[in-house]
Amino acid sequence: MAMMSKTKDLFEGIMREGSFKWAISRRTSFDEEFEEMGRSPSGKRKSIPELSPIANVIVGRCSKILNVSTEELQRNFNLEASETIKIPSVYARNFLEYCCFRALAASTQVTGHLADLKFRRLTFDMMLAWEAPAASQASIKVDRDSTVGIEAFSRIAPAIPIIADVITCSNLFDVLTHSTGGRLSFTVYDKYLGGLDRSIKKMKTQTESSLLSAFRSHRGERILEMDGTLTTQPVLEHVGISTWPGRLTLTDHALYFEALKVVTYDKAKVYDLADDLKQVIRPELTGPWGSRLFDKAVMYKSTSLSEPVIMEFPELTGHSRRDYWLAIIREILYAHRFIRKFRIVGVEREETLSKAVLGILRLQAVQDLVSSLPVKCEALLMFNLSDELPGGDLILETLASMALSRGWDQTNNSNSRNGMHSISALTILSNLGVMSQGSDDGKLLVGEILVGEMTSLERVVNESRNNYKMVEKAQATVDGVKEDGLDTNLAVLKELLCPMVVLGKKLTFLASWEDPFKSFVFCSLSSFIIFRGWLGYVLAAALLFVAIFMLLTRYCNQGRPIDQVKVVAPPPMNTMEQLLAVQNAISQVEEFVQDANIVLLKIRALLLAAPSQATDRAILALVLLALITAFLPIKWLILLTFLETFTRYSPPRRLSTERWTRRMREWWFSIPAAPVVLNRESKEDKKRK
Repeated sequence: MAMMSKTKDLFEGIMREGSFKWAISRRTSFDEEFEEMGRSPSGKRKSIPELSPIANVIVGRCSKILNVSTEELQRNFNLEASETIKIPSVYARNFLEYCCFRALAASTQVTGHLADLKFRRLTFDMMLAWEAPAASQASIKVDRDSTVGIEAFSRIAPAIPIIADVITCSNLFDVLTHSTGGRLSFTVYDKYLGGLDRSIKKMKTQTESSLLSAFRSHRGERILEMDGTLTTQPVLEHVGISTWPGRLTLTDHALYFEALKVVTYDKAKVYDLADDLKQVIRPELTGPWGSRLFDKAVMYKSTSLSEPVIMEFPELTGHSRRDYWLAIIREILYAHRFIRKFRIVGVEREETLSKAVLGILRLQAVQDLVSSLPVKCEALLMFNLSDELPGGDLILETLASMALSRGWDQTNNSNSRNGMHSISALTILSNLGVMSQGSDDGKLLVGEILVGEMTSLERVVNESRNNYKMVEKAQATVDGVKEDGLDTNLAVLKELLCPMVVLGKKLTFLASWEDPFKSFVFCSLSSFIIFRGWLGYVLAAALLFVAIFMLLTRYCNQGRPIDQVKVVAPPPMNTMEQLLAVQNAISQVEEFVQDANIVLLKIRALLLAAPSQATDRAILALVLLALITAFLPIKWLILLTFLETFTRYSPPRRLSTERWTRRMREWWFSIPAAPVVLNRESKEDKKRK
């Protein structure tokens, strides 16, 4: 009884103290805000019938940020938007986008907004609302486990260039959702923005405290990455046979390498990425004493250097450190090439560089977030990705046309707080502020995002991405049919060339005149076609036949996989047999190269008119051939060539052909080869290199 009394007293105490907060906490801020809308006497938080509860909550937050009522927001949207984005089926989502983008434009003017948890939650909740904006849609339950899909992320995130861009947005989402089944949770999203905020602060700190200010001052360069400091693994610079450890720094204009002395660093070497120096940057192999063993280096070559420079990034396993540096160096190089190619100047030039800088910062944030996952760095950098994607040149052309037509100037800056806003990468980096761009054609533009519509950049990116998916599928089939072993690959090649081999054998059989009747019919028919000038028609008919065959095959085999090529696998070989097969193949290749060299040397001797009887005959033959070519029509030349080739082994010509072949062989053997002198490279020359 005493125990029951204590339990009752404890329960009453909990009730008095209101300690059932765990039950109340199941109600989210969305529930509270939606109830507040119904109680609001002012109309600033008035709900809109066309919107779902979650969309109404987001619009209410936007109206609070903009300090205007929801009714006024709706009235402005109805006045500014075109009729195509106000039709009932898309009205809710487009109005939601309008409110979100205006609120984001205002929110990002606040310094330090990226570190604000409320801002992070706001942008994520905007994505949740975007997935269910209309009142007719089923209301979603918003809690800590709520997730968003790629479409919502791709619409909201690129509206703020610091979070994502249109070109790499899909790849960024794939990386962030690698472990969550293709849906983005707020926990991961929050960690990503936190890492992005740290990357920005790191860039600011390094730029302000760097000792390279003497080099960077005239261009206002921002330091994006540093490696090789005393507390980390060094970077090794190889120039010729010299190797120096040191510190490597990348800015938005150049690479700087400072060789390590005893306790300090030497004067920095500058490798410019901004000027047109025909730079080449590629992965390179390094190793002791000039050997090529380790795939952990980057080679830099330009017209300003007498010899290439190799930057090595030593690590125990893999080459992820090198791949990261290769990608970010190329991103800056490609950005400057883009600027030069399309002659982008002024504010647009700085905007382009800022896009590249933001891409690198995002890559750093992702690497901190998913350190255990190998990230393909090129996929998260817009200029790298445009260089790889099918139709990437069209993406860059569209990006350039948008930059050149944007026309930002001082007038735009002075009116940045009126009307519809657009957010630029340049102002995000400068002070996390906003630049605006009006709209007079009913299209509401925010950065590279149009409310309710796809921009030309989004269209070309989607088309390129779809083409890339097709390329990936095709490449997967290519990787799947690759076989190991020289004998196996030769067997596959023989089977694939079987139709051509059969056709060649039939033509050889006809040309041998073993069946005179068939050979005569083929020769007569072919000669008639050549004489009448019907070769073009025959070729067109053959191509048309192939096209019709492919069309019929596609129609009949619709939905069915391609027939497999069946190859009889050769018997397995042990290691010794494989080595002998490789040695035999190398010997055959060597013999073929020797024969090719002899042919070329004999031709060289003929052209240089080496004194011999063969040279006189060659000169006479060339003169006769030139006269025939000059005076005979092309139709007759083709006919004579065909008849001479095809009737060589016909009964009337067989003996003369054998005699003529023998004379040609004797003539060829009588031609001397041009002399060859091999100059061996001395050890001193190797050391100089």
